[in-house]
Amino acid sequence: MSRRHPVIAITGSSGAGTTTVTQTFQHIFRREKINAAIVEGDSFHRYDRAEMRAKMKEAEAAGNRHFSHFGPEANLFEELEQLFRQYGENGTGRIRKYLHNEEEAEPYKQPPGTFTPWEDIPPDTDLLFYEGLHGAVVTDKVNVARHADLLIGVVPSINLEWIQKLIRDKTKRGYSHEAVVDTILRRMPDYVNYICPQFTQTHVNFQRVPLVDTSNPFIARDIPTADESMVVIRFANPKGIDFPYLLSMLHDSMMTRPNTIAIPGGKMGLAMQLIFTPMILRMMEMKKRG
Repeated sequence: MSRRHPVIAITGSSGAGTTTVTQTFQHIFRREKINAAIVEGDSFHRYDRAEMRAKMKEAEAAGNRHFSHFGPEANLFEELEQLFRQYGENGTGRIRKYLHNEEEAEPYKQPPGTFTPWEDIPPDTDLLFYEGLHGAVVTDKVNVARHADLLIGVVPSINLEWIQKLIRDKTKRGYSHEAVVDTILRRMPDYVNYICPQFTQTHVNFQRVPLVDTSNPFIARDIPTADESMVVIRFANPKGIDFPYLLSMLHDSMMTRPNTIAIPGGKMGLAMQLIFTPMILRMMEMKKRG
């Protein structure tokens, strides 16, 4: 952790909604004129798209049907920890991009599914902002979480998470229903061992809970809307959190535990603005003081 070079990490599994949360933070950064170094978690995968497919086939041939992007074998956990540590120490580090599609790949004249070359973070950034699968991962070899100043978990209820992934991957990525279900099953051991434990490390968790029937997510035709959901916000350390203020600003919200507030789903973006803007401004003030 660092006063001069803070690190913020958003962590959540594929389909959890971390990208939407990132957009909220980008609004804060623009409004407050904060120059953030943005890091996508996919850029710390170990293999590009073609290599990953080959590794999955090798693993399956060897009897391992659970090789996935959620686990350590397919990721550069040590390099991610090094980035967080180095940035906290001196505001530098090496990053790259993963090019998801043709639109992202075209400026780099590379095929989609590949990585750009490693490069140094530009000088004089105000903070490092990570969004991805492993911002709070802890294993017997690495502890990424300890180097972050603010850790935020995005954790829909599991059935909602599956619905979001199923519909996204089928409609936007062209995968078959069977292929998406196979991915969910293949990832399950790594989900239990490497994704879920991160949410005991996070400082704030956002969990969207549907208020409609999602008992069989594999037949759902649409994603429950924000108005059909509540969001449970849990603070690891509630000291200094102005709950009366949040309750007054977030209508129809309620305290459910001393460190937990539940709000209407449509208020999630506003809640993030109210909660994190003061935190980020305090970080910037501490940065100025050194």
